[in-house]
Parts: sequence; C-alpha cells; structure tokens
Amino acid sequence: MDVGLFDFDLPEDRIALRPASPRDAARLLVVRPDAPESFEDRGIRDLVSLLEPGDALVLNDTRVIPSRLYGRRWRGDSAARVEIMLHKREAADRWRAFARPAKKLALGETITFGDDSEAIVCELGRLQAEVVAKDEGGEVELRFALGGAYLDDAIARFGELPLPPYIAGKRPTDEADARDYQTMHARSDGAVAAPTAGLHFTPGLVAALEARGVSRHLVTLHVGAGTFLPVKADDTDEHRMHAEWGSVSTETAAALNAVRAKGGRIVAVGTTSLRLLESATGEDGVIAPFSGDTAIFITPGYRFRAVDLLLTNFHLPRSTLFMLVSAFCGLDLMQRAYAHAIAGGYRFYSYGDGSLLYRAAAGPAAR
Repeated sequence: MDVGLFDFDLPEDRIALRPASPRDAARLLVVRPDAPESFEDRGIRDLVSLLEPGDALVLNDTRVIPSRLYGRRWRGDSAARVEIMLHKREAADRWRAFARPAKKLALGETITFGDDSEAIVCELGRLQAEVVAKDEGGEVELRFALGGAYLDDAIARFGELPLPPYIAGKRPTDEADARDYQTMHARSDGAVAAPTAGLHFTPGLVAALEARGVSRHLVTLHVGAGTFLPVKADDTDEHRMHAEWGSVSTETAAALNAVRAKGGRIVAVGTTSLRLLESATGEDGVIAPFSGDTAIFITPGYRFRAVDLLLTNFHLPRSTLFMLVSAFCGLDLMQRAYAHAIAGGYRFYSYGDGSLLYRAAAGPAAR
C-alpha cells in the first residue's frame, strides 16, 4: 500500500509533553466501526462501564531500561563522542543498537562509556563495548566487556531513560519521567520504550475493573527503539520491521482461550500486546504459549485472530502503528477519527490521551 495514505497533519501543540494527572484522568475516544455514531468522547475511567463482565484485559509488563548511552570511540590517542540507543538484546553480553554517528564507527572499534580519566583506577568507573557488526541503516551490534546481571547494572549506572524524540526534542528528561514513563505493571526489564497505553492505569482503576468482573492478564514484549523509526519506504511492502522479543505463558494462553470460549472479549492494552497475541495465535484462533522474536507487520487487509478491542494512544503519521489501527478499524474511519481527535483537542503520543477501538467486521484475508 502507498505509505502516503497513512499521512496526516498534526499541530505541534497536540503533542503531550507530560501525562495527565492522575493517569486515569486522560480522555478516551471510543471508535465503533459498525455503530450508527462511530465516535464517542469519553474518559479513561469510563472503561469500567465500557467493558463487560467476562472481558479480559491483556497488558504488557515490560519495564523500560535506561538504554541511551553516551560514550567515546577511540583511535589511538584521539577520541570522538558517540550516542548509542540499545534496542534488542542478542546475548548476555551483546546488544543491537542505533548509533550516532554510525558511519564513522568501524568494525572492531572500541567504545568506552563512563569516566575515562586516568584518576579512575577501578573498572566500575567505565564500561567498554566492541563493534562486532554494522549495517547501512545506522544499526550496530555491540559486544560488551560485561555480561548478564553485571552488564544490566552497568547500563543502569551509565544509561539515560530514552524518552521518545518528539518529547526529548522539546524538553530535558527529569526525575518525574522515571516514574511517569513506567506502567504500574512494569516488572520485566528489557524495553527501550514504554507500552504507553498501559500508562493510563492506576490501582484505583484496576480495582474498579476487577470489581466489574474484567480479568487482567500479563504478557511481555520488550519494545524496541524501532518503534520510533518513520517508515521511509513509499510502499508498505518495502518496509522491514525490527524484531522484538516477547512471551506469552502457558497459563496466560489457557486463561485467554477460556475467556473466549465463554463468550468474553479479549482487550489488548496497547499495540505491543496486540502484536504479541496475534503472533501467538493460530489460524484456528487458539492462542498458544509463545517465547521468541516477532516482527509481525500489520496493515489493512490483515485478518485478526485474537483481539476484539484495542486500547491505544494516538500515533505518529506514516507510522507502522497508525497502519495497525487502520487495519483494525478501517483506514477511512481512522483518518476521520484522528481528524475528530485533532479538532477536539485530544493530546497525542506517549503521554497523550487514549482511544478504545472496536474491531471492524472481518475483511479480506491478509496478503
């Protein structure tokens, strides 16, 4: 499909730089493809009345790590600054990452993070990595001198929380972001971007949903930095998704299949949960346990197998996520929904408002 079909104009003042306070005070646009009135302006707290007893929420429990690192590459006695954005762990001591400037990095070159002054004697004062692979898109693979939990501790010490560029470009990261950019369900370290639909949940909202009879289930998808990348291709067939690691436990798969068997609806909280569930679901609609990489790319024409409703934020123009929601509800309807949201003053992106999308009637099968 022509990527230009997924473009739209967004005023700068619609980009949220801080979340709503409290989190569940955000607005919610309800989009029903098959209803006489397609759009309804509500609030996140209205999820309690919008969802039915027996429905199941599926949330991503990934936790954002401080994955932006600043270091120096060394050639003899000369050094140059390098910015590294980790995005996918490949082994105990290896990460794939985006580097700036990537073109000047050479295979076998060493990057040092931390304090390189001669006064530092203890190796705890720095972290080193070797460039072991690179490609033309600015992506590199780094092999660190540390591995496992030791590397995790070093990344936590030297790294910085990776706010999305549309926020980081407008203000510095601060202490509030350490709290605001994690969901209340975050427990599994590994993401470099938050599953932002989950940011809307508070203990009070969760308690009210449980009292309503809506169950809650956790999956893990470690969101990669590729989620921030624009689609540069002119046609969706030419775009390559970055793989992300995810897991659906045996217990969660069985519980969700039981929900479906009893007539309940599966409500994915965020596009990450949806993509993982769709990756774990067979042609027969049965969700299976899953552990591994997924690079699923969902565009209009895809036939959904697992998810009935999607709670998600508002996404970037020409992004794979806007393509996904257009597949879920229909491109024309989502273009009109976003126009409605922009005109109505909804706040966009990671710290913005939410939308509750009902799946459109099944269309033609995916290519």
